[in-house]
Amino acid sequence: MTVEAFKSNVQLQPGRLLCEATVRGFKVQMDEPETMGGTDQAMNPVELLLCALGGCLCICAGAFSKAARVDLTAFEVDLEGDLDPDGFMGKNKNVRTGFQGIRAVMKITSKSPQENLEKMIQMIKTVCPVSDTLKGVNVKADYEIKHG
Repeated sequence: MTVEAFKSNVQLQPGRLLCEATVRGFKVQMDEPETMGGTDQAMNPVELLLCALGGCLCICAGAFSKAARVDLTAFEVDLEGDLDPDGFMGKNKNVRTGFQGIRAVMKITSKSPQENLEKMIQMIKTVCPVSDTLKGVNVKADYEIKHG
């Protein structure tokens, strides 16, 4: 199978921290709380990252529940991430700028046997692309300058 390139475009609104991402015609905005210099009109990028992880775990549950012979009544994920803003704000060079840790609790409602549920959970943990990406991926950020 060939590798598929996923693409997005994100544009910063002039004079603000508010930005808008577009993918396949879908749009999502990101901002920062007022305490971080934003206008608090949308989630910030790290909050959206937690949402992406939760969404991926949910989609994996929906996609692989039948293969594990699990009848899902409900599935949700609570997520928390630990981030020290002093790193991002340049106040402490010894602090990582991103999450130091992320915790996810998958809440499953089902009458299926425990062994089937455990099989589904293992499948989710094994195949979730966002979770795998967060384990470490090389990010290369190039730039172009337009004068004008």
